[in-house]
Amino acid sequence: MADERIQMPSSGGGLVRYFDDYKSKLQFKPEWVVVFIIVVIIIELILFRFGSRFLG
Repeated sequence: MADERIQMPSSGGGLVRYFDDYKSKLQFKPEWVVVFIIVVIIIELILFRFGSRFLG
């Protein structure tokens, strides 16, 4: 009798959660991202204001 068991389909529905398997090696704190963006904006403003002096 044990050989005639009914096999039920898995309830996953074929969905795979890939984000559980992947972890980035580069991790940045949100504060550092904001600081980097502010530094880039300041450099752009300086180049916009004084860029013609550097280019001649």
